[in-house]
Amino acid sequence: MSVPKLPKLEELLLDLRLVEPAQLQECRRSLGAHVSSERLLQELESASFLTSYQTGKLRKGETDGLRLGRYKLLYRNASGSFARVFRACSIDTGQIVAIKLLRQRYAADPRVVNLFRREGELGKRLKHKNIVPIYEVASEGNQHYFTMEFVEGGNFRDFIKIRQKFSPQEATKYVLDMAEGLEYALSLGLTHRDLKLSNVLLSSQGVAKLVDFGLAGQDSALAAIEEEVDRAIEYATLEKNTAAPENDPRSDLYFLGAIYYELLTGQPPYPPTRSREERRQFSRYRNVRPVRSVDPGLPLSVAEIVTRLMDIHPDDRYQTPTEVIGDLRRVLNGGGHGPAPAATDADTAARSAAPVVICIESRLKQQDALRDYLTKHGFRVLVMGDPVRALNRIDSEAPYGVVIIADALESEEDVVGVFKAAVTRCKKSRTPVVLALSAKLAHLREQLIEPPGAKVLVNAVTLRDVRNALAELNSGR
Repeated sequence: MSVPKLPKLEELLLDLRLVEPAQLQECRRSLGAHVSSERLLQELESASFLTSYQTGKLRKGETDGLRLGRYKLLYRNASGSFARVFRACSIDTGQIVAIKLLRQRYAADPRVVNLFRREGELGKRLKHKNIVPIYEVASEGNQHYFTMEFVEGGNFRDFIKIRQKFSPQEATKYVLDMAEGLEYALSLGLTHRDLKLSNVLLSSQGVAKLVDFGLAGQDSALAAIEEEVDRAIEYATLEKNTAAPENDPRSDLYFLGAIYYELLTGQPPYPPTRSREERRQFSRYRNVRPVRSVDPGLPLSVAEIVTRLMDIHPDDRYQTPTEVIGDLRRVLNGGGHGPAPAATDADTAARSAAPVVICIESRLKQQDALRDYLTKHGFRVLVMGDPVRALNRIDSEAPYGVVIIADALESEEDVVGVFKAAVTRCKKSRTPVVLALSAKLAHLREQLIEPPGAKVLVNAVTLRDVRNALAELNSGR
């Protein structure tokens, strides 16, 4: 399929409420008589009225995946074998949420649909600061989904790839957050059953939050299909070979220990694998290398908690989340690894006075590099993967400059569109805009007009080049 003809496209945009009539008219006026479906989509994206995900769907003539119930889908954030997660916006209120959508391959299987809906309904009962709340569970045709809080941040699997490992202080604080979430859920009779790094989110406020609750319970018909959809294999293997009862709360504590182990050392306690057969091998969970043999510098008090959490014998493990919470708090409060000194008023004032640079970059490693380099040179850095969100911050932050890293965007059309939108948004405030094009995208330079206050850097671009370009543009303001 291809992009619809102009009248059909405009009708579609309004019927789906992807844009408001006033936004559509604004873009049509900007284009004048030279309007086409493609140019209209480009203009709507440049003005941040549509996202690249939405225009990509519309160019293909696809409407599935643009709207679910009262929500328009903005971006796809994550994808697993069981479901996909989207960032979405309420058409009625503008609230940003995450939507978890069951994959179509399972939509015709009532057993899997029941498991998915059950997960959502159980999750709605959980109201705790360390658990991502679920708002509603719904279906539209053969599409089954539920809405959740959208957590600005990422999951610990992504963070560990960049950070390698966390300090004992940080790791203990985050594991305490997780344990408190487990304690609350258990007070309602619920366990997690799928605890792993990718199922724990770290918010931008530094709070660890559990996601994907709801697999625990006594429904044997549902439990039987967990492995079919690639879930809870590790739990079943551990319990089967240790004579633990099904749905044992202590199983969550073993895998909490596995998370703690990896946060502290940067290494998983057992070999990662996608093979179901290998994941069913009990030796993976029994023959775990002692955590202090991986990092001899770890505090003994921390290593002892990890070891007890991961004891292969359930009766020798911590028996409840409450027990481990007590030990984690003692480590944080007195184990020689107390909280970092609080920031002084002078520190806070200095950070507030620092010039702000807004960077559009979605890759975590590159985000860290930008943040570290520019911070060392006296800037306060806001790094965002979402171009729309980044551009919306310009008016409120009065930034020193906006930096766009082209390789982080999804397509060449995105690069051109985001650059044009940034130039337009920054024109009134005369905020400098710097676009960094890698060698593979250097050909886009011919399509870009470099107005006053903007600069396009091409080929072997360094962070120093970016900083120098910002300084040069600001000197001419």
